[in-house]
Amino acid sequence: MQSRKKKTMKTNTQKSNEGAREQIRNIEQNNTSTARQAVEAAVAKHSTPEAGDTSKQEAAEQQTRAERKDNRLPIDSEARKQNRTLPTPKVLSALHQQLPAAYRLAEVVGKWVWVTFKEQPAAEIRQQLAQLGFHWNRERQAWQHPCGQFRLSSNNDPHEKYSSYYPARIRRSAKAQTPEAVAA
Repeated sequence: MQSRKKKTMKTNTQKSNEGAREQIRNIEQNNTSTARQAVEAAVAKHSTPEAGDTSKQEAAEQQTRAERKDNRLPIDSEARKQNRTLPTPKVLSALHQQLPAAYRLAEVVGKWVWVTFKEQPAAEIRQQLAQLGFHWNRERQAWQHPCGQFRLSSNNDPHEKYSSYYPARIRRSAKAQTPEAVAA
């Protein structure tokens, strides 16, 4: 017996979604071409020096080089893959050594480590977090590290299912209870 594929018509929502996707693509293409034209105009403006304008041109070239200079650290993808499988205590230790400010903001949710900033961190900090194996979660607005416990995303809040704590607060309270402090 031969199976036949059922022919179906597209619904109005499917048609409107395709139209919206096409509109977004067109807008993105227009934005990139507009930006490209602006860059080309700026380059053309500075590339044709008039008599006596060589110092202005050199200053403009130095400024564009400074703007294009990428200060971010390169990411070693193999080391990043290895770092993503590290257990929670090792991730916290590495975070404490390399990014102490981020360590103070870190929260352990289940076995995952989350770092939430109030404002967008500097590019160098984002690169270091990525190198340590963190990834950005847009929905939760946090840098997350799976600590070897890879899971599919969920619509539920993990705080409801897993316990959470801030390791920086625990460390401080442990230091406050040193034998000298207890004896006093």
